[in-house]
Amino acid sequence: MLAVIVPANNEEAAIGMCLRAVAAAACWPGLQGEPVLVIVVLDACTDGTAGVAVKAGALIISVEARNVGIARSEGARLALALGARWLAFTDADTVVAPDWLHEQMSLCSDAVCGTVGVSDWGAYGEPMRRHFAATYTDADGHQHIHGANLGVSAQAYQRVGGFAPLASSEDVALVRALEAIGARIAWSAAPRVVTSARHVFRAPGGFGATLVRVSEAHAVNAGATA
Repeated sequence: MLAVIVPANNEEAAIGMCLRAVAAAACWPGLQGEPVLVIVVLDACTDGTAGVAVKAGALIISVEARNVGIARSEGARLALALGARWLAFTDADTVVAPDWLHEQMSLCSDAVCGTVGVSDWGAYGEPMRRHFAATYTDADGHQHIHGANLGVSAQAYQRVGGFAPLASSEDVALVRALEAIGARIAWSAAPRVVTSARHVFRAPGGFGATLVRVSEAHAVNAGATA
């Protein structure tokens, strides 16, 4: 069995699209019918995220941590207890490609670090899109780490003790721990996901926060040269 774990903090508006995409990936012919368990970890949710997740057929658990590292860890703990051999992680505001899981598995690695695309730059506008295109490596051999596009074997995950209880960069800490034990890590652009470029982000050091910092730096530089 494979497992997909999605942490969510008040994601009622976005998670439906995420879970529909995950469901499509779970049915990809290349998986040859292997069962896929989808777990949504409700972290201090006060909206209708739970109802959307249940309607989509996901298994839900709840934590009151407001901490993505803890949320991912709890989802992984349940998946392992239920017999998952592979743990795939994405985010509630992210849409995975139909062959996402298949591409992760086909790389025959202990872990897979994928890249992200952005669906709509919104208020960031064209300057940010150009900056991202110029500075982000969306190709095999990249060195990006995204919790929105990450997979790891159950065995490797357990060897390093899983996710640390970090409010951000929990994905980076996990991959660094895997590197330290000599795990085979595929830095691949084959498993595709598209995520949002929203200003209201959940993890203080995550992708959304990074975009805000880059945008603010650009604004300061533009003001200095005006």
